[in-house]
Amino acid sequence: MPGLLLDTLNGKRGDRVPLWLMRQAGRYLPEYRALREEKGGFLAMAYDSEAACEITLQPIDRFGFDGAILFSDILIVPHAMGQHLEFLAGEGPKLSPPLVDAELEGLTPDRSRYEPIYETVRLCRQRLGAETTMLGFAGSPWTVATYMVAGEGSRDQHEARAMAYRDPAKLDAILDRIVAETIEYLSGQIESGAEAVQLFDSWAGSLAPDEFERLVIAPNARIVAALREKHPDTPVIGFPKGAGEKLPAYARETGVQAVGVDETIDPVWAARELPAGMPVQGNFDPLLLLAGSDRLESRARFILEAFADRPHVFNLGHGIDRRTPIEHVERLIAVVRAFEG
Repeated sequence: MPGLLLDTLNGKRGDRVPLWLMRQAGRYLPEYRALREEKGGFLAMAYDSEAACEITLQPIDRFGFDGAILFSDILIVPHAMGQHLEFLAGEGPKLSPPLVDAELEGLTPDRSRYEPIYETVRLCRQRLGAETTMLGFAGSPWTVATYMVAGEGSRDQHEARAMAYRDPAKLDAILDRIVAETIEYLSGQIESGAEAVQLFDSWAGSLAPDEFERLVIAPNARIVAALREKHPDTPVIGFPKGAGEKLPAYARETGVQAVGVDETIDPVWAARELPAGMPVQGNFDPLLLLAGSDRLESRARFILEAFADRPHVFNLGHGIDRRTPIEHVERLIAVVRAFEG
């Protein structure tokens, strides 16, 4: 029998609202910090299937979330496409050579880099109970391209946005390759046991409307169509962070089965404007969870009530902050699980 989360993503509203948190397998957990101290750097753990599975299951063991999100990173795809990837302490990820200067044709792809990730999914699915949904994920093409072009993250995605105007053919070629790789990568996760997958477009909010249509909606629609053809029973969650008023168009035009809503969106507006019956995921503010003020309970109930007339997966508006106290997470879980609506 499918778990509550999977049922909800398939359009059913159950007796309670399922719950998981983006970045729930990570640095806010003392057990994660202990394992990282033992195993070494982030990338080494992501490619160590036993360690990555243990990390994926840590928040399930502690909190009993309804979904287990694969411990990995969106930059596995450019790594498999041939860019060198490293995570530097205090600086974040670095990809080389940056495609602002280099060409795709100069990269040497290595799809064997996907295999440890698939093995992590297989191990997790074997060890999870049937009531817990195994979630895979990948970065959406625009967000992945911003890292590949600049070689690192940036506040305004300047290099990729400038390329979109200055040399659109080059950026389109990069996006086309990312689309093809993402279809391959997510298909492999699904074949290994992922029951639903999420597309993270963390930098979707940096684009003007025309570019959003071309660089966010169109590439994601191609991925969703291909996955639906190959894996028609596997829901795809689309999460275009920062989409704002463009969110309804994204929900309608990409073909995703469920849409993630970030914390800047009014849930009442989202419930009114998104397609009727479409499952919605979100959208508690990660910084309110960090702060843990008196507003924690009231805001959580407000979100639950706003989405009470459609399938709803309670989640954060983005990833959990590494400084978040465990007791704040426990308070949030208690509110969600006590909700009757």
